[in-house]
Parts: sequence; C-alpha cells; structure tokens
Amino acid sequence: MSTISLASPADFHVHLRQGDLSNLVTKHVRQGGFKLAYVMPNLKPPITTTDQALLYKAQLQSIDPAVEYLMTLYLSPELTPDEIRKAKRSGIVGVKSYPRGVTTNSEGGIESYEAYYPVFEAMEKEGMVLNLHGEVPSDALTDVCVLNAEPAFLPHLRKLHARFPRLRIVLEHATTRAAVECVKSLGHTVACTITAHHLAMTVDDWAGQSWNYCKPVAKYPDDRQALRDVIKEGHPRFFLGSDSAPHAPNTKSTASPLHPCAAGVYTSPILLPLVAHLLESFGALKRLEEFVSANGRAFYGVPVPDGDSQVMLQKVQGNVIEEKWVLGKQSVVPFWAGRPLDWKIVAE
Repeated sequence: MSTISLASPADFHVHLRQGDLSNLVTKHVRQGGFKLAYVMPNLKPPITTTDQALLYKAQLQSIDPAVEYLMTLYLSPELTPDEIRKAKRSGIVGVKSYPRGVTTNSEGGIESYEAYYPVFEAMEKEGMVLNLHGEVPSDALTDVCVLNAEPAFLPHLRKLHARFPRLRIVLEHATTRAAVECVKSLGHTVACTITAHHLAMTVDDWAGQSWNYCKPVAKYPDDRQALRDVIKEGHPRFFLGSDSAPHAPNTKSTASPLHPCAAGVYTSPILLPLVAHLLESFGALKRLEEFVSANGRAFYGVPVPDGDSQVMLQKVQGNVIEEKWVLGKQSVVPFWAGRPLDWKIVAE
C-alpha cells in the first residue's frame, strides 16, 4: 500500500494554548492532517464558563477558520448545572476533569467527585461528555506514584459510570493494560483516547529524557502492547486523542529541584503521518481511518461534514521530521525531531 485516503481525521484531545504560542501551534492542527480539534480548557486562567469558551473558540477560528473546534469547560467549583445547560445551548461539547496538581495547569483541579454530582446529572441529561484525566496525585502514604497513578484512578471511573450510566465518559490518554481492560468492561457510554506517543514509548524512553516526559508517563512494554492490541482489534470505543502539548523549549530541556521540566509531548504538526507510521509498525494500518476518524466521531456524534475532502497519505523514504517550528519569538520542538517518518501528507 503506497497511498491511503482518509475521511476527515479528528483529534479528540489537543492543547492549543493562548497568546503568541497559540498563533504558532493552532495552524499545526491542519498541517498535521486534522480537520477537527477537541480543545482542552487548562489555560491560565482555565476556561470555566461558556462565555470564556466561546471567546477562546473565536480566537482559534481567527487563526485558522478551516478547522472545526469543539470546546470544553474545566471542571471547577464555579461550574453549575445552569452553566452546563447554557454551555449545551451554545454548542460546548464537554467538561474536562483534572485531579489537582497531576499535570500542566491543574492546580485548580478537583479533589472529590461527589461534590460535582449535580453537575454530572445535568451533563447526563444534556448529553455532554465528561473527559477524565485518569490519574490520582502521588502519595507516599498510599504508595501512589506516576507509574501506578492511573490504575489507582480506575475505581473512580467505575463508580462514576455506575452512578451515571447514561453519561458519556472518556478516559483520556490511557497508558496501561489495566485502563484498557477497565474501559472494555464498561458500557457503551464509556470510551478511551490513546495518544501517538504512548503507542511509541515505554518508561525507558522518558527516564532521563525530558523531551519525552509527559503526564501520564509512558509505562511498561506490556502496557504499550495493550494499547496497540486494542487498536489492532478495531475496538470501536478507542480512538485518537493526541494530547499534543506544546511547551517552550527551555521549559522542556532544563529542570531543577524547584522547577521540574514541563510535562507534555508535541505531535500536532506531524500527527497523521506519525500515527500511520506507528500503526504500520505493529500491523494495524488497516485500522487507521477507524482510529483517527470514524470511532471518535461516532462516539461524539460528530459526522464527517458533507462534501468534505479526503486527506491523502503517501509512503515515502527520507521524510525527516523538522527539528523546530518557529513563529516570531515562539518556538516548539516536536516529538521524534530529526527522525524519519515513512508517511507524509500529499493532498487534502
């Protein structure tokens, strides 16, 4: 197979930041082959109201109006059932939950889900999606660290699904076999995103390598194999959410005891060729369109737009990933910088 034609790829988890950095990275969504971006709300300050989300959407559209932006709110004490109803009427699609302090800009994250049951009930009635960052904070007293923070979170997912069985829930950026098996065991209203970089890496790839450090961290080879296997089998409730997270190079390349390196891997400008490269490497290339378009669109109820053009990939040799993208004073370094990819976008 030397060419692949795909219907409207969709990235169901992406960080587009704000200000000058947003001007640089927002254009990379389409450059990477994608026509839909499910946008995370963890800005500074976070997006907690409908009006803020709509303003942010307008800012993104002014940068690249050719992409469809699906907006989310940040789960916080300010969020009420009335605001959920307003958000739904305004086209807001989901609410993102961050446990306090587990990743970038999560200082305002939650500590208890029970306090938000009225919000979840309203979301269930309105048909909005709850997006869960599936980790608990590290805690020496309970023996929780970055390597088991995701399995420790899964009882919360099971409890939320049991309490709100009609609420659509997405466990974001799964990294473990335990997470894959948990989602598979639950009902049709529970789905899961998988990133490109977690299909590529294990713990050895980020230990001592700040450019590959993200939250949640990549885990063991068997965990990576579980992610690959569930894509290869074509399970309909697993789909791409890149968690592409740009940071200034100096925040990734340096660290100190008081200032650890930023958590995030940046894949947007190379995303579709990267996913094709990875799926081909483990025998799942025939699942590419399901993984990057059909499954996520089906779960979210977002069909391919009428008359939408196809994105075409071509098998190549010597297509080397750029070392850095620059716009003015802003720059970002992508995942696998300087390495070759076996696929590139040739038509849209």
